[in-house]
Amino acid sequence: MKRTAIPAALGVCAMLIVLAYGFVAGDFSSEGRQLLSMPWGIVSLVDLYVGFFLFSGWILFREGSSLTSWIWIALVMSLGSLAICLYVLVTLFTTKGDWRRFFLGLRASPCDGDPCAQD
Repeated sequence: MKRTAIPAALGVCAMLIVLAYGFVAGDFSSEGRQLLSMPWGIVSLVDLYVGFFLFSGWILFREGSSLTSWIWIALVMSLGSLAICLYVLVTLFTTKGDWRRFFLGLRASPCDGDPCAQD
C-alpha cells in the first residue's frame, strides 16, 4: 500500500504547488486561448481528457452510479491529476490495503476466493 500511497501523496503535493504557481504567476484565460490556438496544445488537452474519462470510468465501475461517483468525476474533470491522486489516497486508506477492494470497490465480494464463502 505504501508503494502506491507515497507517489499519490507526492502527486497531491506537486499538483497543489503547480496549481498555486499557475494561478499566481499566470493568466488563465489568455494563456488558455494561446494553448488552444496551437495544434500540440489541442493534442495535449485531448490526451489529458482521454485519460480523465478513462479514470472516471474506473470510478463509476468501482463506486456504481452514486452521488459520490459523480462528485469525484466532476473533481477529476476540473482539478485533473490532483483529484486523481486524492481519489487514489482515499481509496487506499478506506480499503485498508485490500487490493481487490481497491480495484473492484463495490463489486468485490468480501469472501471472493476465501474459505469464508463456504460458511
